[in-house]
Amino acid sequence: MQDDNNLSNIELEDETIIDNKELSLVEALIPVVILMGLLAYNIFFVDGQEWFGTYTNQIILLMGGAVSAIVGLFNKVTVSLMIREVWSNLKSVLVPIMILFLVGALAGTWLVSGVIPAMVFYGLEVLKPSIFLPASVIICALISIATGSSWTTSATVGIALIGIGGALGINPGMIAGAVISGGYFGDKMSPLSDTTNLAPAMAGTDLFTHIRYMAMTTVPTFIVTIIAFSVMSAMIVTKGTADVTPLLESIQSTFNTTPLLFIVPIVVIALILFKTKPLIALTVGVLLAAVFAFIFQPNILDSLSSSKIEAIVTTILSDVQIVTDNDKLNDLFSSGGMQGMIWTILLICCAMVFGGIMDGIGALSRITKELLKLASSVFGLFASTVVSCLGLNLIASDQYLAIVIPGKMFKKAYQDKNLAPENLSRTLEDSGTVTSALIPWNTCGAYHSGVLGVGVGEYFMYAIFNWLSPFTTLLFAAFSIKIKQLTSK
Repeated sequence: MQDDNNLSNIELEDETIIDNKELSLVEALIPVVILMGLLAYNIFFVDGQEWFGTYTNQIILLMGGAVSAIVGLFNKVTVSLMIREVWSNLKSVLVPIMILFLVGALAGTWLVSGVIPAMVFYGLEVLKPSIFLPASVIICALISIATGSSWTTSATVGIALIGIGGALGINPGMIAGAVISGGYFGDKMSPLSDTTNLAPAMAGTDLFTHIRYMAMTTVPTFIVTIIAFSVMSAMIVTKGTADVTPLLESIQSTFNTTPLLFIVPIVVIALILFKTKPLIALTVGVLLAAVFAFIFQPNILDSLSSSKIEAIVTTILSDVQIVTDNDKLNDLFSSGGMQGMIWTILLICCAMVFGGIMDGIGALSRITKELLKLASSVFGLFASTVVSCLGLNLIASDQYLAIVIPGKMFKKAYQDKNLAPENLSRTLEDSGTVTSALIPWNTCGAYHSGVLGVGVGEYFMYAIFNWLSPFTTLLFAAFSIKIKQLTSK
């Protein structure tokens, strides 16, 4: 039997971790094993998108949620509790969903206003294949440090770099990997980042101590990433891009390209630097781009509809493609608007349903606690933290839960090992924050894949900074490099 005495809550602001004393580890793992099995079957045997059609991943996540609910009912967890946790999860992604809709609108208006074509045009003149990838990493790192958001970086400069690199004939997976690597470096190191503030809050240290200590593992990983992309750039074989004049002429013949168009992204970035809420900043970006479309691209609007206002509305809401005399640019200059974000938004919602039920039945807490039993040594403690963060990114599909839950569960264990709290906060970021973008059904993986138009499977191996970071933190732990002890009283 289960009663209220068997459930306890660990709360941090809006986050709640439910501990179910009666749930066994085997029961907690049943939904995970079934989910992983279904996803693996879909990936390796049904070619990813054909089993249940376009929304296969979403259906699999809901099936995993249904299995979790059955396990919960078997353990006498009430339906109302599970629904509350699902609703709490869905509420937590309301703003990201609104941002995704605005990103779709932004991509459309930035296309018809000529902002993205101008970025591609001037980028083709400056960013050559020999330096493109490492330059992309550095540019995204700087933007992300300034804004504190890898999401904003992908939605602005990331989209432009995908366009420029595509025109140069560079593999989109490589470009997306460079964008995400740079974006997450900046996201981790920026004091404006929510995860960079959340990790030290969970571990019990202060923000700038956390950033300084995190730099010890993050900077070497970033340097290795830059070197790797430099080598890749040197080895790139492009497709007829030695002379980009035909591409430049094609863009100029279709769009009115002028440096004035850069006012739009500059204003958006400036708003974010002044700590304007992303929803407001992106809305301004959409509206300003719409105005610029009327001013600079009236011919484009006329080609889309007899009414310029109708053309703008269509661009914001649904598919639009600008036809040029170059097939490569035709593929590049297209946008799905808000409609193009539906798949990603549904994936995030289904992930939140699965994660909410798993948390509601106490499975997340049960799995994490089991990992603590493996932490008999200092290295074992670090390894357990890394595995816990990775596992929660896989299971809960949310990087915030991948920081909050291990942070709560492992805090005392680090104290017992006489380890300073910044060891925990650094490990949470090195394994929880960055790996979220490597999982297709995680909110971050779904977001970046949707925004950049590149599947997680395509950019996974090129997101070098993201998958290398957990190994770096484990390497430092294994050789006791920069492992700070608690100061003796």
